[in-house]
Amino acid sequence: MINDEIIEIEIRGFSFQPASITVPAGTEVKWINFDPFAHTVTADDGSFDSGSIRGNGGEFYLTLSEPGTFLYHCIPHPQMRGEIVVTAAEMSNHPSGERPRVKVELVAEGFTAPMGLITARDGTGRMFYVDQIGLVKIVYLNGTVLDEPFIDLTDRMIELRTGFDERGLLGLAFHPEFSENGRVFVFYTGPLRPEAPDGWDSTNRLSEFSISSDDPNRVDMDSERVILYIDKPQFNHNGGTIEFGPDGYLYVPLGDGGGANDVGIGHPPDGNGQNTTTLHGKILRIDVEVTSDDAAYGIPADNPFVDDDEILSEIYALGFRNPWRIAFDTGGEGALLVSDVGQDLWEEVNLVVKGGNYGWNIREGTHCFDPADPLNPPPLCPEVDARGEMLIDPVIEYGHHLGTAVVGGYIYRGQALPEMEGRYIFADWSNSFSTGNGTLLVATPSSEGLWAWEEVEIADSPSGRLDLFIRSFGIDDEGEIYVLTSSRLGPVDRTGAIFKIVPA
Repeated sequence: MINDEIIEIEIRGFSFQPASITVPAGTEVKWINFDPFAHTVTADDGSFDSGSIRGNGGEFYLTLSEPGTFLYHCIPHPQMRGEIVVTAAEMSNHPSGERPRVKVELVAEGFTAPMGLITARDGTGRMFYVDQIGLVKIVYLNGTVLDEPFIDLTDRMIELRTGFDERGLLGLAFHPEFSENGRVFVFYTGPLRPEAPDGWDSTNRLSEFSISSDDPNRVDMDSERVILYIDKPQFNHNGGTIEFGPDGYLYVPLGDGGGANDVGIGHPPDGNGQNTTTLHGKILRIDVEVTSDDAAYGIPADNPFVDDDEILSEIYALGFRNPWRIAFDTGGEGALLVSDVGQDLWEEVNLVVKGGNYGWNIREGTHCFDPADPLNPPPLCPEVDARGEMLIDPVIEYGHHLGTAVVGGYIYRGQALPEMEGRYIFADWSNSFSTGNGTLLVATPSSEGLWAWEEVEIADSPSGRLDLFIRSFGIDDEGEIYVLTSSRLGPVDRTGAIFKIVPA
């Protein structure tokens, strides 16, 4: 045993508690069975098996020396499932470890469905709040919210479902030279256009607007130039958090078309995530500096597939299910982090590189995936795509015993939380569809394997959580991070709020 500490997992009420732990390699883990019935701790891949652990105090010890993700279950009671993520890093999320603690400070409230809070970096101190219902509002960090919308797309959008919807106004990006040229870009869902296939759901639009000549706090709504139409077969998996990269190009994440498992109407046999003749399930990279009246956008000369006639040249990376949150690290080498919402078992965050294939729907996270049986990962699956290129594993993954949908955040580069410097702050949306119960998380980058992650405790909350749906994140000019929440599942009412993450 490399580490002296023994980590305990309790078996109670036909469950492993906690069901998911992350520990450094060499840590000894002990299961204690408090149930009156015998259980087993059996690896899905057969690498370990406790045999029968007697009830009322039986124990099983295990030390895992190699990094990796180890899934296990109880043979007599297969509904009991757990995982151990073994890392080479020193960080862990095991229950005896002291969790990092922060407070959250209310900045503004009274919104509907927060989707983003960004800065134009124009020296005005304004922040721009993105609401799924089709509004962008100007927010000052003293809590002032301007009444008049900066952008109002409500008359151009599809009518949203009040119970739950993934469509709407999803992305906002300011041109890198916005303070000089006043160019603003949005990604939103409109009604299905006439040119779209019959029976499909809607059409997403990537559009450019210009700032009003009369009012710098408004865009000219008559200036819309649609850059790209993306017809959608289903209402979900839209992607949409657009962002300009350090290279000046616009990055556009797109979901796999919707539905489930990347199958059905609008999904080819190999799935949109793997199909290189569709934009669905991809990260696009385009040049918005149009030099021809015939083109709505340009293709960067160094895009990875510009010389391949069988792959759309807009594609920067592929193999995604619903990569709706993306962010570039404002420090270091400008790494691109993309959170990809999973299907039924696993959530993931990917460190995306040019030309990479991130596996969907061959894999979900680091695990094999079968679209015909999504709850039971097959033991074997391809390690390469149809082109013979290696599938790339995520840098972060966790199971659905923690939550249901990953919400990507930012690498922290601010000043208020020095202990978070260089770490990735992100979240899970909620572990329940009925009551918001989002989890704030932080991961430590590693040069090898999965990054170690742990839950962040909200110091001024009795539960240690926000007890709200965590919808998105924001970042200001100083690198400080904001968490965006609401207490309603769908885009209704005015329970949306913006909180700043501050020291505990």
